[in-house]
Formats: sequence, structure tokens, C-alpha cells
Amino acid sequence: MSSTTPASFPTMAFIGGGNMASAIIGGLIAQGVPASQILVVEPWDEARVALKRNFGIDALAAADASLAAAGLVVWAVKPQTFKDAAAAAAAHTGHALHLSVAAGITSDSIAAWLGSERIVRAMPNTPALVGKGITGLFARPAATADDRVLIERVVSTTGQFVWVNEESQLDAVTALSGSGPAYVFLFLEAMTQAGKEMGLSAEQAYRLGVATFQGASELAARSSEPAEVLRQRVTSKGGTTHAAIVHMQEQQVPEHFVAAMKAAEKRARELAAEFGK
Repeated sequence: MSSTTPASFPTMAFIGGGNMASAIIGGLIAQGVPASQILVVEPWDEARVALKRNFGIDALAAADASLAAAGLVVWAVKPQTFKDAAAAAAAHTGHALHLSVAAGITSDSIAAWLGSERIVRAMPNTPALVGKGITGLFARPAATADDRVLIERVVSTTGQFVWVNEESQLDAVTALSGSGPAYVFLFLEAMTQAGKEMGLSAEQAYRLGVATFQGASELAARSSEPAEVLRQRVTSKGGTTHAAIVHMQEQQVPEHFVAAMKAAEKRARELAAEFGK
């Protein structure tokens, strides 16, 4: 990734100023982009106060003609509010590149609502809040090579990214990494509970669990071997790890886990049908 300067970013408008928008804004400002180069439309009073406190941004309560200055518009709204938000802003943003981080809303719907084909859809995840996110990206054909580079520069302020070739694959990204932090937190809850039942304090158990996920993830990231091989290396037959893994396999935990992610993928498709009309 080449280095960038604040001048290499256009004026950017964020429609929605919640957690994901704040993660991206924080990353941009950390790279030296001035707050004056970032516009935000955020109807909630508390969120506007937080944007002023954290970034020095005077957010708008509603879309207005000032959005015409934006070369990139980031749609960080809930799926159910996207259509109304687009109707309020579309008259001012027709010339811009559009980046949507709204789950489930297809680029066909976005194009129809905005009257623009320069659209990139993104599926980030919440570790973006600490610069450790990963984002799935899909670009419509009208998005140019330069558009894609700009999107990469913006998204990389929150972590890593992966491009997909088919928009439908974003539903799988949603199920895997978009919803994935919740799966990790669920396992951390269970590990903490188990630790307490085995005599550790909640603090000890939680600290051990968090560090284990961090360390195992880093080990996997640095290794060229698949997860199956890494697992086998710490699973000596007849040992403690083997006892745990065999129990989980007998209880079909891996199969249930796969089924759970497919349920998330199905819900992503349903969101598109429900809110994309």
C-alpha cells in the first residue's frame, strides 16, 4: 500500500455518524486528513455531540447543499433507513463516488435510489474501531480503477480488506467476518464461564481467553499452513486438547457452527429483499 497524504483524499461526506463511520473518520484523521475535509449528516443529537467532542466535526442534522462538495459519500446508515436517507441527499451527490457499509442493501437498490452507478459496497466489522478490522468490498463496473484505489485508502485506515468478484459473495462475508466478532465473544463468554466453574476468577478466565484468541489468530496469520494442520499440531492423541476436540466433534459443534453462519448469510439476503425495494 502506497503512502498517502491528506491532499490525496477528496472532501468526504458521511451519511450517518455512528460507530462504523466514527471508526473510518478516526482512521482518516489519524492519517492527517483535517476535520474540515469531512462532512457528516447525523440526525441524532448525542451522536453529533460525540463527533464534535471526538473529532471536532460540526455534523449536520439533515442533508443539505453542502454535500455537493464531497467527492466521496460514505453511506453508514442502518438498512431500514437507507432509502429515506438517499432520497434526502441524492440531489446533492450525483457526481460523487459512493461507498456503502449498510448490510444487505444491494448496489442495484443504491443505484436506483441515488441515480448513480459509481458505487462500491463494503462489509466491515467492529474491530475496525481499533484499527484491526477486515472489510469485504465489491465494486460496480462504473467504479474506475482510481475509484477502487481511493476506497482501499479509506478502508485501510480501519484494517485489512478483501475484494470479491460477485456481489452475492458479500452475504458470505457478512456471515463470516461481519458477524464474526460476535462468535468470538460468544466463545469468550463460554470460556470465561468454564474457567469460573473450574476455580479461576472471572477476570483470570477472561484474560486467558482473550489472550488465547489474540495469540492463536496471530499464529495463524503468520503461518502458511491451514487451520486444520495448526489444530492437529496442538492436539496430541490422548491429551487434554484431544479430549476437548473429540467432545466438540461428538457434539457436532463444527457442523452447528457452519449452519449458524449459513443462517447469517440467509438473513443478509432477506435484508436485501426487505429493505431494498
